[in-house]
Amino acid sequence: MIHRARILAYSGTLIALIAAGSWISIPLPPVPLTLQTLFVLLSGIVMKRYAVIPVGLYVLFGAAGLPVFHNGMAGLGVLLGPTGGFLLGFIPAALIVGLAYERPTAACRVAGLIAATGVIYLSGVAWLAWSASLSIVQAVLLGVAPFAVGEVVKVTAAYTIGKRVA
Repeated sequence: MIHRARILAYSGTLIALIAAGSWISIPLPPVPLTLQTLFVLLSGIVMKRYAVIPVGLYVLFGAAGLPVFHNGMAGLGVLLGPTGGFLLGFIPAALIVGLAYERPTAACRVAGLIAATGVIYLSGVAWLAWSASLSIVQAVLLGVAPFAVGEVVKVTAAYTIGKRVA
């Protein structure tokens, strides 16, 4: 079991890393490619089921006005905009990875990373389609297709890093 002090220390560090990852971005409309998802996945690897704490706080801090979202954006407007579903999808994604990393098998861990990424994109596409009045196909073409290769790289990187830290 993770002790409270460790949860606090890891949470602060991971919130900072997710926020820093939001600044490392390639601006693609309507959703930028960032390293946030890599750090969300790593949160689950490091903190297991407790990863919902830093990821949830990250989203809460951004909604409350701290400039932690991509390119220093903040506020409820970001969550209500086209990227909001992706950001909210971070929370269940962190839990999925965390639960998968409580299992010792590589197959379960890889499946967790892939499922978590899928949840982020499922949530993101649904919200993008609704908020921007797009069809699901249009939302997938805008919100998933340009990022697929990058997500494969991030999942691979997270798994590789996870072998060293988990």
